Amino acid sequence: MTVEDEALAGGMANAGAVFRRGEWVERPAPRNAPALHAYLRALKTHGFDAAPTPVALTADGRERLTFVPGDVPLPPFPDWAMTASALSSVGSLLRRLHESSSAVPVAPGTEWPSDLADPQGGTMVCHNDVCPENVVFRDGRAAALIDFDLAAPGRALWDLAMTARYWVPMLDPESASALHPPGLDTAARLRTLADGYGLSAEGRTELPAVVEEATEVCRAFVARRVADGDPVYLQALAERGGWERWDRMQTWLVDHRGTFTAALLP
Repeated sequence: MTVEDEALAGGMANAGAVFRRGEWVERPAPRNAPALHAYLRALKTHGFDAAPTPVALTADGRERLTFVPGDVPLPPFPDWAMTASALSSVGSLLRRLHESSSAVPVAPGTEWPSDLADPQGGTMVCHNDVCPENVVFRDGRAAALIDFDLAAPGRALWDLAMTARYWVPMLDPESASALHPPGLDTAARLRTLADGYGLSAEGRTELPAVVEEATEVCRAFVARRVADGDPVYLQALAERGGWERWDRMQTWLVDHRGTFTAALLP
């Protein structure tokens, strides 16, 4: 790393391996980088300018992207990132992504990552990892999305459910208190996110169950990383309450499905 390099914080998989070099960011390239870069360029041609622009792939297996200026909330998440207006803007930004992404054909023959992908698949590439660390804010509003490494074809509702898990958050109060400000009203915030997105009546009816499905996929993802001996996930699992936390969280979601559904509907 040169004196001009700036290490960028955030994330788990690429922690310590992402650097800003002036107007560029260099980071490990995903295996499907050529297809992903083509997708990101296509998004811009269809009106979505709120994502990094690919610049190049390097000989040492890294990718170079344009740097997206702004504020990225890191854990423990600050109060300014958890306001209702910030949450609504995340929903609006995701809707913008989906409107443009729906016009981009899925590249045939591409091996998209399955880690957090919609089990039902789909004809539109979704981000799948719109956590606070992957949203860039300006003036208190979500302005851009970064880190498309886990993008894969799926349903728009799946992407919204994944986003809800992180941003509402769809966690029991004990789990949420570890990284989020106290006193967040989960049901009201789920409604705020859906309103910001402009979710249809049908989608509002289905969303709580899809959040439960997405939580199961996230648990399986962590389980695979732990089984592989990934030290980052082993440490995170231990520090955040082990599998007991996941059991508590999943039970809480099922128990409160009716509350969430009622909050989403008119």
